[in-house]
Amino acid sequence: MALVKEKKKELIHTFKAHENDTGSPCVQIALLTERLNSLTEHFKMHKNDHHSRRGLLELVSRRRRILDYLRRQDAKAYQDIITKLNLRK
Repeated sequence: MALVKEKKKELIHTFKAHENDTGSPCVQIALLTERLNSLTEHFKMHKNDHHSRRGLLELVSRRRRILDYLRRQDAKAYQDIITKLNLRK
């Protein structure tokens, strides 16, 4: 499920590191988290949508890899993003 353009701009503005930042790890994690949350809501109504569930698992893996990278590179930014997005771990 695609993000609404306004919601995506809002997330980028919230998590950007500098003026033209659209692809830093923090921004990517925030965008993936928003997509995961919307897919989770989708599965509450459509329990048997197994094709989308596979995509959900891929998104979770991608976010986990980016979080691991961020933890190795900048532990403070990792802790900040975990608390802002209410993620476990």
